[in-house]
Amino acid sequence: MVSAKANLMLESLSLMGYDALGIGDDDLTLGKEFLSELSKKAPFPFLSSNLMEAESGKLLFQSTLIKEVSGLKVGIFSLLSPDVFSGSQDPRLKGLTLQNPIETAQRIARELKPNTDLIILLSHLGYPKDVEMAQTVPGIHIIVGSHTGVSLTYPPIIKDTIILHSPVKGMYFGQFELAFSNGEAGFYNSATTRSLENNLSNLRLRSNRKEAPKTEKEQYQRSIGEAERSLKQMEGKNQFSNTLFPLTDQIKEDPQVLKWLEDFKRHFQEPDKTSPPKQ
Repeated sequence: MVSAKANLMLESLSLMGYDALGIGDDDLTLGKEFLSELSKKAPFPFLSSNLMEAESGKLLFQSTLIKEVSGLKVGIFSLLSPDVFSGSQDPRLKGLTLQNPIETAQRIARELKPNTDLIILLSHLGYPKDVEMAQTVPGIHIIVGSHTGVSLTYPPIIKDTIILHSPVKGMYFGQFELAFSNGEAGFYNSATTRSLENNLSNLRLRSNRKEAPKTEKEQYQRSIGEAERSLKQMEGKNQFSNTLFPLTDQIKEDPQVLKWLEDFKRHFQEPDKTSPPKQ
């Protein structure tokens, strides 16, 4: 039943048009052999840049992907943290080892930089480690994080790295839009610009009131200057927006996925929990 669920999930992801899948700890629940066989059925690559076979010392999956999107060369890689497992004896790690995520990221960022415009990390490290990664490894533009289930409607920008996370259990989907021109220019959230512009407009109105005391007008002028300087600092940077949408009953289900689910439920019927136990 669990393997059938895994195949159903893969079919659903394929229908969504995924470009790549970053490996997490739960993906290894049925072992590396099963996951390797499953990856052969996928129309997109399974990525993991630090998950190694213990015996051969080789990567279990493809390390990186370079994909052209709207004229940009986007480099994608994926990292899995040993900290998300219960320990080295965790059965999901049988026959596997994990290279140090920070050291791996430093090497791959250096390798990808000459050949790409934008570098994205599919992270299964957890939010605190994503913050450490952004602080430690230069050159990663976007970290798409997971495992922790942090809701980041307003993504932090740490040393020119944007960190994206969404809540757990697939109850939300995120829409991230980026107007990108220069990988060295940094980023700003368009929501910040709107907030500053609204504040600036209100401050100017208050400052122009005839009845406002002189000391109050001076305070408004200082605040206006600060807002104008903040807006000036955003000039030339790459703009992005991020929205998290809850998956509610109002969202239309895909008919193909619904059919797969119905077939799955018919094949794997749960026992009737209302019937009395046999004597």
